[in-house]
Amino acid sequence: MGVNQSWVTEFILVGFQLSVEMEVLLFWIFSLLYIFSLLANGMILGLICLDHSLHTPMYFFLSHLAIIDMSYASNNVPKMLANLMNKKRTISFVPCIMQTYLYYAFAAAECLILVVMSYDRYVAICHPLQYTVIMSWRVCTILAVMSWSCGFALSLVHAILLLRLPFCGPRDVNHLFCEILSILKLACADTWVNQVVIFATCVFVLVGPLCLMLVSYMHIFWAILKIQTKEGHIKAFSTCSSHLCVVGLFFGIAMVVYIVPDSNQREEQEKMLSLFHSVFNPMLNPLIYSLRNAQVKGALHRALQRTRSM
Repeated sequence: MGVNQSWVTEFILVGFQLSVEMEVLLFWIFSLLYIFSLLANGMILGLICLDHSLHTPMYFFLSHLAIIDMSYASNNVPKMLANLMNKKRTISFVPCIMQTYLYYAFAAAECLILVVMSYDRYVAICHPLQYTVIMSWRVCTILAVMSWSCGFALSLVHAILLLRLPFCGPRDVNHLFCEILSILKLACADTWVNQVVIFATCVFVLVGPLCLMLVSYMHIFWAILKIQTKEGHIKAFSTCSSHLCVVGLFFGIAMVVYIVPDSNQREEQEKMLSLFHSVFNPMLNPLIYSLRNAQVKGALHRALQRTRSM
């Protein structure tokens, strides 16, 4: 720990100010949702690995999304559950910075994976004859590695900037876990340059991928409009609908948290949105892809049949 951080050795996670009975109830609800999230994403990952019909670029990227969702939830939810059952809601400085680093790394990696998935849909609809050539396994592997690497590299920049900030007190983090903007508010006021850089990169990581996806989907919708048959329209839209639902959930919440201007009720709203992002998003993503996708449902049916025949 650097000299600047010697003043603060731990933070206090404020969380929600609720009665003991309500906190116990929330503990069991969020525990069940967290377990279900891990099982659902694990099921998607298992189906993709075991069923050869899902060994395509689209499902290759979906498997990475499932890994990110499990990791993202596991970084935030266990500490939040522990705090619901513990009156001493402290977290040491280094674990707090590590949680912040992983929180942002997984979020940035998910942004980039979603961009890659939109590019995959663009190639599938706009260049179907060249799809297997453009989206070769070599290209898919490079895109996945770049998404993970860029996400963790951007988060490392944030972590280094955070470590350079002097934390003079107070120690109360008005959040459910160590989230980057909540930690920034506790830094001394004379470090505004680092704070601006961190906030600007947060916005850039959201707006940049979103713009790339908008460009991809503008080309996709234009290509769909050129399709003559109604069946062609339905088939083309069905290949994009699941991805659009996931993108809407992820970026809709993130834009509200990081871009909407401050207000008096903002902090409590951020807690609720971050809770949704950490618990419900990782749970909803596999449900969206399984319920709205005939190939995943078919793979699940075949897996159940194999299990019964054993």
